[in-house]
Amino acid sequence: MRLKTRLLLLALLSASALPLNAADYVAIEKRLSAEQMKATGLDQLSSGQLALLNSLLNEDQQAVVKATREDSATRVRGASFAGDGVNAIASTLVGELRGWSRGTEITLANGQRWRVTEGEYTSLKRISNANVVITPGLVGAWYLSVEGHIPKPKVTRID
Repeated sequence: MRLKTRLLLLALLSASALPLNAADYVAIEKRLSAEQMKATGLDQLSSGQLALLNSLLNEDQQAVVKATREDSATRVRGASFAGDGVNAIASTLVGELRGWSRGTEITLANGQRWRVTEGEYTSLKRISNANVVITPGLVGAWYLSVEGHIPKPKVTRID
């Protein structure tokens, strides 16, 4: 196997095991044993080539960390309003509630209608125009969070 192919393979394998903090980069010669360095041919690199490889792997790691953080931030901020069946759905409650129990229908300002399938809650105050977030759970479940109210009933979309 040619040296460039080995380096590319090693870089790809290393990228899959990167830590989440870019500051945590560990030089390749510190990650591999002497036997591994020899088996991959990395022991034949000059100090300049090894420094370049470490620099490239470090840059790649920083790019992966940055992209991961941006993707996570997008999921939390922007995608929460997508309503595409996978991400959370943020909207406002239409109408008035004094709580919910199984069968209660809830209409959102975005036009969606949801029915409570599990959970019960009674409020002493009217709940109206509250911000709500419906988040996905495990195995296709969805949960309703109403601003200012702790219980999160399980809901299903009815339209």
